[in-house]
Amino acid sequence: MLRTALRNVLAHKARLLMTILAVMLGVAFVSGTLVFTDTLGHAFRNQSAKSYDDVAVAVTTHADRRDPKSTGIDAATLKRIQDLDGVKNAAGRVDGFAGVADPQGKLIGNGWSNTGANFAPGTDGKDTQYTFTDGTGPTAAGRIALDEDTAKKGEYEVGDTVRVATNGPVKEYTLSGVFTTEDGAVNAGGSLVLFDTATAQKLFLRPGEFQDVAVSAAPGTSDQSLLAAVKPLLPKDAEARTGKALADEQAEQIESGLSNLNKLLLAFAGIALFVGVFLIANTFTMLVAQRTKELALMRAVGASRRQVKRSVLLEAAVVGLIASVVGFALGLGLATALRSAMSLIGGKIPAGPLVVAPVTVLAAFAVGVVITVLAAWLPARRAAKIPPVAAMNSLHAVATVKSLVLRNSIGALLTLAGGAAVVGGAAQSGSNGQLLIAGGAFLALIGVIVLIPLLSRPVIALVRPALRRLFGVSGKLAAQNAVRNPRRTGATASALAIGLTLVTGISVLGVTLGRAVDNVTTDNIRADYMISMASGDALDESALTALEKADGVTAVSPQQALWLTVDGDRGVSASGVTPGAVEKVLTVDTVAGSLDALGRGEIAVSDKTAASHGWKTGDTVTVTYQDDRKGRLKVGALFTDNEFLSPVLVPRDVVAPHEGRPDIREIWVKTEGGASAAHEQALVDALGDNPGMSVMDRQDIRDMFGGGINLAMNIMYGLLAMALIIAVLGVVNTLAMSVFERQQEIGMLRAIGLDRRRVKRMIRLEAVVISLFGAVVGIGLGLFLGWAIGQTVAKEIPEYVLVVPWGRIAVFLLLAGLVGVLAALWPARSAAKLNMLTAIKTE
Repeated sequence: MLRTALRNVLAHKARLLMTILAVMLGVAFVSGTLVFTDTLGHAFRNQSAKSYDDVAVAVTTHADRRDPKSTGIDAATLKRIQDLDGVKNAAGRVDGFAGVADPQGKLIGNGWSNTGANFAPGTDGKDTQYTFTDGTGPTAAGRIALDEDTAKKGEYEVGDTVRVATNGPVKEYTLSGVFTTEDGAVNAGGSLVLFDTATAQKLFLRPGEFQDVAVSAAPGTSDQSLLAAVKPLLPKDAEARTGKALADEQAEQIESGLSNLNKLLLAFAGIALFVGVFLIANTFTMLVAQRTKELALMRAVGASRRQVKRSVLLEAAVVGLIASVVGFALGLGLATALRSAMSLIGGKIPAGPLVVAPVTVLAAFAVGVVITVLAAWLPARRAAKIPPVAAMNSLHAVATVKSLVLRNSIGALLTLAGGAAVVGGAAQSGSNGQLLIAGGAFLALIGVIVLIPLLSRPVIALVRPALRRLFGVSGKLAAQNAVRNPRRTGATASALAIGLTLVTGISVLGVTLGRAVDNVTTDNIRADYMISMASGDALDESALTALEKADGVTAVSPQQALWLTVDGDRGVSASGVTPGAVEKVLTVDTVAGSLDALGRGEIAVSDKTAASHGWKTGDTVTVTYQDDRKGRLKVGALFTDNEFLSPVLVPRDVVAPHEGRPDIREIWVKTEGGASAAHEQALVDALGDNPGMSVMDRQDIRDMFGGGINLAMNIMYGLLAMALIIAVLGVVNTLAMSVFERQQEIGMLRAIGLDRRRVKRMIRLEAVVISLFGAVVGIGLGLFLGWAIGQTVAKEIPEYVLVVPWGRIAVFLLLAGLVGVLAALWPARSAAKLNMLTAIKTE
C-alpha cells in the first residue's frame, strides 16, 4: 500500500500541485513567524545583556524635573558610592528628549525614541557605554556627540554646528564626536545626543542630580556584595538591582512584547491553514471520486478498508511532507525578508544570525503534515467505504440532496446557535460581549460553511436566468455545472467566504471607527492648529508665550494637564486653560452658567462629572493642588463633555502659583481667516523653527487620530492576503480537476457544435459564479460580525454610528469576479484545447 500511495502521488503531480502550494504557504507563514520572532528575541536579548556587561549594580529612580518632590541621586551620594570598596567605577546618568534637525530643519527619527543623555567619562576619559569612531565625547557646555546613524542621516561631521531641540527653545551646539552604541532607542530608529553632564542635568532634571547610576565592580568583587553595600546609601525612592537582574528583566519584557507579535502572526497563519483545509479536502475528494474503479478493484483483489484508507492518508502525508520541506525553506526566506523590511522602515535590528530552534522545525513539519492528513481524513474514509461492486458502476457519483440532509441539519443548528451568541454578545459591552461574539462567530462560520452546499442551489438559481440571457448556452451550462456537485462548490466557495468574512468585518469596523474619530474631531475642535512635542512630552511654557505673539493668531489656549484632590478624598482630572480663548479653540457647550466665570477665577465642570459629585453652579469646592496647598474654587459653569478637554477647566493663572513646570501637552491656536501656508509658517517661525515641535492643522489632527486605524486595517489586509491567495488556488484546483473529470462531456459538447470560445466562456463563467457566491456569503457574514463587534464599543466611542462601506464592498465583489476570471484561465484553456474525439473515448 505504501508503494501504491507513492505511485499515486507521482501519477497525480499536477493535480496535487495546488494542494502543495496551499500547505507550503501556510507552513512558510508559521515557520517564518517563529524564526523571525526567535531571531529578534535572541538579538535583543544579546543586546540587552551586552549593554549591562560592565554593570554590576544598577541604581534607578523616578526623578522628574516636573515633580519637585521627586528625588534623584545627588553628587554627594554618587561620591559615596564611588568610594565604596570593590567599586571600579560609578557613573551617574540622566536622560530625556533631544531631537536633531537635518539640513532641511526636519526632525531626524520618530520623536518618541529621540533621546539625549550625559557623557560620563571615567578616570581614563572614556565612557564604557559608547565607542567613538570619530572625535571625542563632549566635556564642556556647547558641545555634543551624535550616534553614527544620526550623524550620517544629518550629513554631520565633527566640528559642524548642529541644531538640537529639547523641551525648551532650539539651541545650536558644536559636534565633538561620533559614536556607536547598543542603545535600544537608536536601534528603534531614533537618535541619541550626548551632552556634558552639567548641561544634561540642567536640561533633563536638576543641577547636581542624576536619575540613575551604573556601578561596575573591581576584580574579585561579587555583584551581590556590591549590591548590599550600595543599598544603604540610597534615598528611599531609589531602587538598586544587579546588572544581570536588570538584563534578565529586560529580556522578559522583550519576550512578552514579541509574544504578542508572535500570536498575531500565528493567528493569521492559522486562518491561512484553515482556508487551506478546504482546498486539501476538495482535492482528495475529487481524486477519490476519479479513482472509484481503481479503489474498488483493490478491494476486490483483497485490500481491506483499513488498507485503502491508509493508502489515501499516506498520499496526504507525503504531500504534506513535501509541502512542509519547501514551505520551511520559504519560511527562512520570509524571516530574512521581514528582518530586512524592518531595517528599511527605520528599525535597526542588532546583528546576529537567524535563529532556527528545534521546536520551530518540529512545529512547521507537524503543521504541514497534520493539517494535510486531517483534511484528507474524510475523503479517505469515503474511499474505504467503496464496495468492490462499484467497479462495475459509473465512475462519478453525483451527490444527491438527500445525502445532504444530516449535514444541513447540523449546519442549521450551528448557524442558529452562533447567530444567537453573536446577537447576545452585541447586547453587552466591553470584553465580555466581544468574547461571546468570538465564540458565536466561530460557530456561525462553521455552520455557514456546512450549509454552503445547500445554499449554493437557490442562490445560484437566482442568477441562472441572467446568465442564460447574457451568455446563451455557455451561461446556462456554467450555472448548471456550478451546482452539479454542491459539496465541491461549497468547499471551493467556503475558502473565499472565510477570507471575505474577515476582510469585510475589518472594513466595517475600520470605516465606522474612522468616521467616528473624524466626527469627534470636526465637532469638538474649532482651532486651526494644534502644537505638541514630537516626543509626546510636555511643551515649555515659552512656546505658549511665543504663539500668543505670532502674526495672525486670534486665540491661544493650552491643554495643561492637572490633577486636583477635591474635598479631601476625591481626585479629578483637570485642564489649565486660558479664559476667553478656550471656547474659541474648542467646542465648549455650556448647559448651566457661563464660561465668563473662568475669567473671574471660577471653574467649569462637565455635566457628567458634576452629576457624579453632586455639584451645581454656585457650589464651592475645596481643592488640594500638587504642591499640597489647599484652595476653594467656585463652580461657575457646567458644560457638555468634550473628548479634547478634561472634566474640569481651571484658569491657568489660578493654578500657576502651585505648578513648578506646567505640564502642557497641547496648545490650540486659532488664526485669522483659518489655516493657510502663511499662518503655518508664522507659527513655525514663532517657535524658533523647532524640529521637536509638531504644527498640525485640522486635517493632520484627523490623520493622527485616524491614522492608527488605517494602518491597522492595511496590516490586516496584508496578512489576510495569504488566506485569499490560498482561496484562489482552491478555485483553480477545483476547475482544473472538474475539467479533467468532464473530458468526455466537454468532447460531446464540442462534437455537437459548442466551439472553443464558448467552452472557455463556460468555464470562466462557472468560476465567476462560484467566486461571487463565496464572496456574497462572506460579505454578508462579515457585515453581521462587524455590526455586532461595533455594538460592544459603541457606548465608549462618541459619535459612533455604523457605517457600511458600500464602495469597498463593491470592490470586494469586483475582485471576487476577477479572481474567478483569473482562476479559470488555465482550466478554460485546457478545456478548449481538448481533442473532441479523444475526449469522447475517455472514460
